[in-house]
Amino acid sequence: MRAKLLAVTILASGLLAAAGPPTSAGYLGGSVPDTLRILPPAPVAGTTRYEADRTTFLATRKLQGTKRWDMAKGDDNSAAILKDLSCAIGVELTARNAPTLAVMIPKVGRDSSAATNYPKDAHQRKRPFLIDEGPICIDKPTSYDYPSGHNTWGWTVGLIMAELAPDRATEILVRAKAFGDSRLVCGVRNLSAVEAGRMNGSIVVAALHGQPAFRSDLETARAEVAAARKTGPAPDAAVCAAEAELTAVSPY
Repeated sequence: MRAKLLAVTILASGLLAAAGPPTSAGYLGGSVPDTLRILPPAPVAGTTRYEADRTTFLATRKLQGTKRWDMAKGDDNSAAILKDLSCAIGVELTARNAPTLAVMIPKVGRDSSAATNYPKDAHQRKRPFLIDEGPICIDKPTSYDYPSGHNTWGWTVGLIMAELAPDRATEILVRAKAFGDSRLVCGVRNLSAVEAGRMNGSIVVAALHGQPAFRSDLETARAEVAAARKTGPAPDAAVCAAEAELTAVSPY
């Protein structure tokens, strides 16, 4: 019998996570996928993935003081994800022109967090600046590294918005990828954590589609986005051009 209050998961790395399966106050409730069982284990010292994390962190420290560094600092504000995607979508979406979406996205955020915190606390992977020295673009975060919650969130929202504006899917996902890459530029996440965040976000979106309430809100939001794209407001063209130039080049 599997007791929910003391479910012990044995990881490939030998770590133990004494906790029940993740739950959420969002759309998924008790149906949050157990991403601890799905994601690859966090890299450990002596492996090629571990060394790739170190190499990426050290190589991207040269970006300090560049425009890409400034963009990464702005991307630290995860609550501004819809604004960050404005250029990619072609419209600034707000609670006024997309009220259902404005409620839906934070609700999805609770599902995203539930799918992230469980494996993160189990793996207890150190952030890169705790392994090697180098500048970072924000105050030092104190949570664990793997998988990236920031990138799980950004990729989850990116996939949803690509559904709502499919003709802009490429642009939206390019910007969503850059949102996650900003964690590497900032030096606050390892490459493996960012990559796992994208996989984690894809898992969350797949699970969300199994929920009738999410599918209903998604269709209402689709109509809102379509209407907003016709009426605006449009994002600043100069800002969008500068952003496109930065996201066209991989920082690593």
